[in-house]
Amino acid sequence: MNRFEQAVNDCMQPTAALLAETAKPLHRAILLNFWRHVHLEGAGQFDKIVASDMMVEHPVYRVTWGANPAVIEGIDGVLAFYRSVADAVLWHSDDLISVGDGGVADELTFHQLARGADLRALGYDVEHDDRTYHVSSRQAFIWPYDERGRLKGENLYEDKTSLTIEEVDPAEAITPARVRQIHEENLAKLEADRGKGFWLIENC
Repeated sequence: MNRFEQAVNDCMQPTAALLAETAKPLHRAILLNFWRHVHLEGAGQFDKIVASDMMVEHPVYRVTWGANPAVIEGIDGVLAFYRSVADAVLWHSDDLISVGDGGVADELTFHQLARGADLRALGYDVEHDDRTYHVSSRQAFIWPYDERGRLKGENLYEDKTSLTIEEVDPAEAITPARVRQIHEENLAKLEADRGKGFWLIENC
């Protein structure tokens, strides 16, 4: 694996470490939902994310990426949001994650690999439309959950003072298809290790 593949592969290790020292069933259900969600999202299996055993009936997302903050409401809106970024190469690292009755709070570094033209459309200032860039920034992910350990929404807040943009050799960049493959492999391992319905509170 190159450095980007390895980073995608390792992105849920902090969640696994926190889960290993977490005893309360609700907190365990929240963390396992969060863990499964990230792999489902990366694998493009969006319908499973919004299923009634994973998400409430009316989720609300607040996303402050780039120059165009947005509020997204409802299952249809959430699905449209995920489909709009389905071909992006995204991952996170350097988590400071915690869990409580209200959900997950995670300060992390969020990463994206993309062409300059795609980044310009999001409001990022890059020099060349046809070159590949690695964009990263510190962000606060606050994901509220209900009493059953189901996701109520996502609040994603970017620290724009931490934004860095580096040009990347296209030969080193990884494709959305490779990202999906890595998440599919990790999801299969998670399900094999933990069994059917492992994220449900009654199994935690």
